[in-house]
Amino acid sequence: MSSSVDAPLPALVVTNLSVGFDRTVVIEGLSFEVRHGSALAIVGPNGAGKSVLAKTLIGVLPHQGTIAWEGNTQIGYVPQKLDIERDLPITGGDFLHAKAVVSRASEADVASVLGLVGLKPESVGQPIGALSGGQFQRLLVAAALIGHPTVLLLDEPTAGVDEPGQDSINHTLDRLRDERGLTILFISHDLSVVYHYATNVLCLSPGHACFGAPRQVLTPQLLQELYGAPIAYHVHHDHRP
Repeated sequence: MSSSVDAPLPALVVTNLSVGFDRTVVIEGLSFEVRHGSALAIVGPNGAGKSVLAKTLIGVLPHQGTIAWEGNTQIGYVPQKLDIERDLPITGGDFLHAKAVVSRASEADVASVLGLVGLKPESVGQPIGALSGGQFQRLLVAAALIGHPTVLLLDEPTAGVDEPGQDSINHTLDRLRDERGLTILFISHDLSVVYHYATNVLCLSPGHACFGAPRQVLTPQLLQELYGAPIAYHVHHDHRP
């Protein structure tokens, strides 16, 4: 007889995933799962396949193996680099409204996501080239939230943002996970942020991968194996695993 308090089904199960280009294998035999409402950090040295994994998970790249998202999953994606010229004569509001049209979202939805990420209407009324790095990244997160996603997948969401802006964006994402039950997957090079905000960590390195809670995975020995050199980071002592 099954228990009345069964563990929730995972939001994502990846089994024996392999991805390659021409004759180069980037990811081979990777398996892991992500629970609903958790935060998975994907880390590793340059060239380990982090962005390749993210694009594969959203269905952009061909692969072998199985990627099984839970049935009603809606994904909001923030790419590492957006192929849009910052000097284009469009405002942040234009950008969000275009996403709303594609997602069949309402004007109320656009106003709602601005509040969620802490962007003021006057800010998004500016041309996108006039936005600060932090404002532009918040704009991308806001666009990803249009359409009520259940999962956010972010490829280095604070890249190019100053330290106060990074802290603000990271706190915002953690608050959204807590308040809205979002499942978050994010790529990061900042192991201090990973230790503080991630529920689990997926470490990628050519020919090697490991998965587990931050305290289990972010050890000096494992990090040296992954990066090929000693890696240090600052730990904020709190209640997280």
